[in-house]
Amino acid sequence: MMANSRNGTLYLGVTSDLAVRAYQHRNALVDGFTKEHGCTMLVWFEAYDDLQEARRRELQMKKWKRAWKIALIEQENPRWRDLFETLF
Repeated sequence: MMANSRNGTLYLGVTSDLAVRAYQHRNALVDGFTKEHGCTMLVWFEAYDDLQEARRRELQMKKWKRAWKIALIEQENPRWRDLFETLF
């Protein structure tokens, strides 16, 4: 999940290359929601070996209430640190 600030706008998506995709969002290289809303911080992620399983999880989470997504972020990342550097 990308965010523009703590408790701010959230973006949820799936990618086969998280480091590249997060870099694109951080640097506003992709037109769309994240660029329009300034979602540049990687605040939460899960890794999957199976892309179809990751897509199922994404669709499940997109139906979640916002409070559930925030709780998930704060469980693993209570300070809402930008996790981009942890990818390397």
